[in-house]
Amino acid sequence: MKFRAEFLPMTRRLAWPAALLALLFFTVAGIGRAQESSSRPGDANGERTNLPSSPTAKNRPASIAPMGKPTAPNGPSAALRDVLLAACAQDAGGFSRFLTTRSKESFERMSPAARVALMKRFVLLNVPGKATQEANPAGRPIVRCETPDVTTEMSIGGADVRDNLAFMPLELRDANDSSGENVHQINMGLVLEKGQWRLLSLGLLLLDLPSLEVEWDTAEANANESSALENGRKLAEAVETYRRTYTSLPESLTNLGPVSPVASARGVPGKTASATRENAGLVDGDLAAGNKDGYEFRIIIAGASTLGAPAKYELSATPSVYGRTGKQSFFRDTDGNWHAGDHQGSVGSGADPKIN
Repeated sequence: MKFRAEFLPMTRRLAWPAALLALLFFTVAGIGRAQESSSRPGDANGERTNLPSSPTAKNRPASIAPMGKPTAPNGPSAALRDVLLAACAQDAGGFSRFLTTRSKESFERMSPAARVALMKRFVLLNVPGKATQEANPAGRPIVRCETPDVTTEMSIGGADVRDNLAFMPLELRDANDSSGENVHQINMGLVLEKGQWRLLSLGLLLLDLPSLEVEWDTAEANANESSALENGRKLAEAVETYRRTYTSLPESLTNLGPVSPVASARGVPGKTASATRENAGLVDGDLAAGNKDGYEFRIIIAGASTLGAPAKYELSATPSVYGRTGKQSFFRDTDGNWHAGDHQGSVGSGADPKIN
């Protein structure tokens, strides 16, 4: 099956907590058996009718629903369908509509990268996809998430509704897997809150984002701090290259950024732009703008002159949001030594402990 672990690399910025990994990688044997016990008592066929039917023909137009009872527009199946559509498109706003109030508050406090990383795990794909929907022969929703590498097909089974709770099986498969040997079965739980169905659980575990928030922030901050030091060193190398090339220091980090493209005339292919003193093409656009991976970067000219080898400079890297994107402030002194210290988000100094 194509959407296995190799299609799910962890984002560089987020070292996932063990608790969240256990929550999200829920496709294990036994969850399917747990869902069967959730059928209503007395429903002799609950074990069969509660499961998704076989996928529909792949070329059926999404606007045509086959025969069967249509999905209620405000029911739990429709809510789960819309969750999967939003997760496929990495639409954070649409996704958050189906989180409980507590989880939504935590979700909206997360960094954009953390929100995207969470949505990826709902469709088992690492890049945004084109989301489409249709219905199976029983009239139940099927969501397809198409990316250049793989298409995931997610079939939603019949809902077992009990008061304000609903449980329903979900099957995930590679749309090109005709054998069905690697189908993943998950039992999804939703709760009726303020008149709307919202996500409650995945598999056997509650989706409780507030309880993971502190651990999540720590994991992301640690990853960002490692990246900040690496990016700071890239900037220092770029500054030295700029100095050798133009015999002076850059006036700002923007001078290190990508070269400006040359527009092509009608009928004439565009030319490759050349590096200049204003746009040296030494770092990417984010670093040149001074904001990357949760950290803000600045260059400080130390002295009256920017000319030649004697010119001195310092670099600083501070967390964009102290405590969430990082705690450590990094500082490069005029001798090229790097220092780190917790300054509550302010710029560090050469008095901080040296780091390798």
